[in-house]
Amino acid sequence: MAKDRDDMKETLVRRNAQVPSASDDISAFLAKAKEIKPQSGSGGRLIFALDATMSRQPTWDRACHIQAEMFQEAGQIGGLKIKLVYFRGFGECRASRWFERSDELAKAMSRISVQGGRTQIGKVLTAALNSAAEDKVAALVYVGDCMEEDVDVLCDRAGQLGLLGVPMFLFQEGRDGVAEQAFREMARLTNGAYCPFDAGSAQQLAELLKAVAVFASGGHGALKALEKKGGQGARLLLQQIKPG
Repeated sequence: MAKDRDDMKETLVRRNAQVPSASDDISAFLAKAKEIKPQSGSGGRLIFALDATMSRQPTWDRACHIQAEMFQEAGQIGGLKIKLVYFRGFGECRASRWFERSDELAKAMSRISVQGGRTQIGKVLTAALNSAAEDKVAALVYVGDCMEEDVDVLCDRAGQLGLLGVPMFLFQEGRDGVAEQAFREMARLTNGAYCPFDAGSAQQLAELLKAVAVFASGGHGALKALEKKGGQGARLLLQQIKPG
């Protein structure tokens, strides 16, 4: 594990020292998103996975607000079903039932407090695999800031999700290099997308997540309708996504 992490860091050191701007990151995300199509028959089922360890405390309330906006937008074109998966503390990882109302999910999230602990992304991927085995899942959205696990194990499970047709949209808060490399690889293996964000791009993240939710529920036509209402995330996605 330590050797894998050292190798990752050495690779990152060799990269161009210039850190990409937020606009560059969004552009890269959108370029990859053009290859993603919602699964037929997925019924707008979207897994919303969150790192609830102590480092995420400042942005937990923001995540609660974003999920409500996702429901609101998707609900106008055919509905959205969200399963919340989160981890925190010592070995705690929980998966909720499928929520169809934003107030119910918001209530569930309001009862969750962040706790110190290590990442448990492997358990998130296992929960997603179990859900996808039961019924089709449109996408897995993951929001986190670091990675403290065996990257090969994570990539193996991500590859299994890719075979089931579940793209991963991974959003990284901050610039942890080890997490970035792992998240990018998981996105590649699932034909998904990766995008970092910080306080300066949080609103754009919210807009993109709303667009992803609408896309999962209704595809290209639903995005067009959202764009007409002034949805910035939908406009950005439509610049890259071709009609299916």
